[in-house]
Amino acid sequence: MSAAASIRPHALVTGASRGIGASIARRLAADGWALTLTGRQPPTALAAELGGTAVAMELTRADSVADAVAAARAAHGPVVALVNNAGAVETAPFGRTSPALWQRMMDVNLTGPFLCCQAVLADVRAAGPRGRIVNVASTAALKGYAYVSAYTAAKHGLLGLTRSLALELAAEGPTVNAVCPGYTDTDIVRDGVARIAERTGRSADEARAHFTQANPQGRLVQPDEVAAAVAWLCSPAAGAVNGQAIALCGGETM
Repeated sequence: MSAAASIRPHALVTGASRGIGASIARRLAADGWALTLTGRQPPTALAAELGGTAVAMELTRADSVADAVAAARAAHGPVVALVNNAGAVETAPFGRTSPALWQRMMDVNLTGPFLCCQAVLADVRAAGPRGRIVNVASTAALKGYAYVSAYTAAKHGLLGLTRSLALELAAEGPTVNAVCPGYTDTDIVRDGVARIAERTGRSADEARAHFTQANPQGRLVQPDEVAAAVAWLCSPAAGAVNGQAIALCGGETM
């Protein structure tokens, strides 16, 4: 661990290779955090750009999570803030949602964050009022969506975990919160637009409307908007914010 890194607070961001995770990493770096960025394939280029460390992590395996956190500590010291951003979505009508699909959604979107929270818990506790856990949930943690029942159930579970852990840690100072973006302008949504256009014969604009129509502002959320909310929750200014679900969706949920 370098002397320069030891001065800066250390944040670990999962799923930082692209999209929302990469935007969060860039924003936290700009705010002065030392970074460990994880992914199945470590985001080496982004970590080098931001002066951080890239670490491979298989989110659903406790041993891989433990190894990644150990490597993070070796590089930058104790983890002061954990951002559980990694996740995945698969679609299927409920009647065709297999037990295997259900389990995949639970493993990535709920068990993975649980394992990461446990792995950094001692560090975050030791950080006291500076300690932070931010879980990137979804508006699917706040409402139902058709054809993604497994994903929605997992994200509801992630919000429940957020609230319970927030209460457990409150007296010691750390905070635990969730951000809940609506449809966001990422590769996942762009791929969805392409699939809808291919399957239905609609134009790209018509397919894109499937994702923007739920947002009263009639647009997709931008990854930098999610990153700004995460950065604020990680800042000292948000010390009184605990156990909250911050919706970033233009008013889709109120």
